[in-house]
Amino acid sequence: MRNSFWILLSSLLSQLLLAIASDPVLAGEPEVKHVVLISIDGLPASFLEDPAIPLKTIRHLARQGVIAEGMTVCNPSVTWPNHTTLITGARPAEHGVLYNGVLERLGPGLPIQLNSRKDKGELVLIPTLTDLVSAQGGTVAGINWPCTRNCSSLSIDFPDTPEMMKYTTPEFLEELIEAGQVPDDLRESFYKLPPVGRDRVWTDAACYALRKHKPRLTLVHLLNVDASHHRYGPGTWAGHSAVAYADSCVRDILEALDDAGIREQTAVFVVSDHGFISTPKSLNPNSLLRKAGLLTVEGNRITAATAQGHPAGGTAMLFLTRPDTREQDRKRVIELFTGAEGIKEILTPEHFEALGMPLPDEYPQMGDLVLVAEDGYAFTNAFSEDELVTPSSYPLGTHGFLSNNPRMNATFIAAGAGIRQGLEMGLIENIQVAPTIAKLLNVQLESATGAPLDEILTGVSQ
Repeated sequence: MRNSFWILLSSLLSQLLLAIASDPVLAGEPEVKHVVLISIDGLPASFLEDPAIPLKTIRHLARQGVIAEGMTVCNPSVTWPNHTTLITGARPAEHGVLYNGVLERLGPGLPIQLNSRKDKGELVLIPTLTDLVSAQGGTVAGINWPCTRNCSSLSIDFPDTPEMMKYTTPEFLEELIEAGQVPDDLRESFYKLPPVGRDRVWTDAACYALRKHKPRLTLVHLLNVDASHHRYGPGTWAGHSAVAYADSCVRDILEALDDAGIREQTAVFVVSDHGFISTPKSLNPNSLLRKAGLLTVEGNRITAATAQGHPAGGTAMLFLTRPDTREQDRKRVIELFTGAEGIKEILTPEHFEALGMPLPDEYPQMGDLVLVAEDGYAFTNAFSEDELVTPSSYPLGTHGFLSNNPRMNATFIAAGAGIRQGLEMGLIENIQVAPTIAKLLNVQLESATGAPLDEILTGVSQ
């Protein structure tokens, strides 16, 4: 009888200890009340391994939490699609963002155009983390985050959009000015700032939002690294300087969490949207299409197009605008680019699903063909060049290559409340970031296709 009693007591104690270990609050760990997601645009995963690149704050944060070998991104590997993936957990085939804007087909024989002046509701097809956190009553701040213009689920919106001052939450902008965080004339002077100056404004805005409003979810997008890598190339002194400055911006954001008294209750993610490749040569597909009579130019604009390319760095979408001649136009275009210098592949619609991209017959923004560049080449929008290949003056570095290119791998670091310490992971996918944050914040992101990174969470038994 006594033995049965002790066996039962031992069993109950084991269950209690297991419950304590798996519950962060019972185990003495701070509850996750806040998440800060910082994106450093264009920071390759490989930079974290290079001791010559100054990343003191970010590396220290990695030692306190979790770092991945790299993070595969979605296609196309450009800014707005991948930032949307980071807060939806889905690829462009599901969330609908393929460009830094909306690609509009104007009609048979007419040129295509990219329109970046669109609201969040016109860009994103599925719910985002901001929608779900807001629906639960949480405050959400977006600082230079793409695809958030006129986003009703953002309490504080400083969107990555043309004419962003016009769409920044007026009350928040007034607060920043009155608190002396930004210049009084920011509404006018902001547009004259270089990328490094804009990063300063966005960092100061994020720090103020954290100290004053303590959002449940804060999204911050820094752009200067990407701009420097485009203009000067990755691995250059200018690029390294931009990385060092981004690291200091992360330090400022962490200090703001300390000042707000919420550091112990906050999970911090530092990520990027894509890697980078040096590109000393330019590919000008529209020049080749013009010479072949498939594209008409008057002065400095395209006035008619049977076929037209839209560049995305290491890839280019090719649009066939005439439904009645589409198949013969497709064959002609494929013949034009097959075997051409710098062209690695020509992808047809049967490849798109495996790449996480929609089909053009189902989603008009999708190109009818995709050109893939060799490493070292970048597609441009030029249409007046005499040759397909010309030396690059700008950009000297780019992204947009297929996500299976390891040089496109993005950065992933997580630390703080709810995150395990001292964990090094292999390659993960960026569709896993949003489901992981959703789990920390206890929201249901049902449209996500990625699985949460349970192995990095303290509240999940292994």
